[in-house]
Amino acid sequence: MENFRKVRTSEEEMPLPFSDLPPDVVEMKVKEGSKIRNLMNFAMAQMELKGRRQIVFSGCGRAVTKTITCVEIMKRKLGGLHQVTKVRYKTMLEVWENQDPPPNGPAQNLTVHKNVPSICILLSRDPLDPNQMGYQPPEPRHEAGGDTLGSCAKGLKRPLLPPHEELLPKKLQVQVSDSPRGSGTTAGQLDH
Repeated sequence: MENFRKVRTSEEEMPLPFSDLPPDVVEMKVKEGSKIRNLMNFAMAQMELKGRRQIVFSGCGRAVTKTITCVEIMKRKLGGLHQVTKVRYKTMLEVWENQDPPPNGPAQNLTVHKNVPSICILLSRDPLDPNQMGYQPPEPRHEAGGDTLGSCAKGLKRPLLPPHEELLPKKLQVQVSDSPRGSGTTAGQLDH
C-alpha cells in the first residue's frame, strides 16, 4: 500500500431511517471536519427562527461523536425535545491510485469498500412514539434553586463540600532566604 495514494472517497447514500418525516425536514450531515459552532448556528436558526418542528443529525465514522455532541447541545439549549436514535452501518468507497504503475501498463486503481458505523438522531418538538427502539423522552426541566443533582445534569457545577480535617496536607517546613546568596534560615511552619 506504500505505493498507493487515496484519490477519492464517497459514501453510500441511504434514506433516513425514520418513518413519517415531513418532506422538508432539515438533515444536518455532520462531517469529521465540520465546525460545531457553524452546525449549531444553522440548526438553532432552523428550529427557533424558522419554526421547524423536527431536525435530523447524521454522521458516520469519526464524525459520530461530533454528531452526538451537537444533539446534546441542542437538547440543552432548546429543552423539551423528544429524541429517536438509530445506529447502522454505511458503506464507504475509497479509490486508491498506484503511484508507481508498471512501465507499459495503465495506471492501476484499487477500490476499497469499508463498513463504518453511522448514527442518525431525530429531534422533535412534537411527541414521538415512545415504544419505538431508540426513543428518549425530553429531560425534565429543573428550575434555579432546585436540587443540586438535577443542576449537575445540565452542566452546572455542584457546590463543594467542606474539606475534612484528615484530608488536609501536613504542615511543611519552609526555608526563607535573608540574603541574595541564598543562605536560608528556617522561618517556621506554614499551612499548605
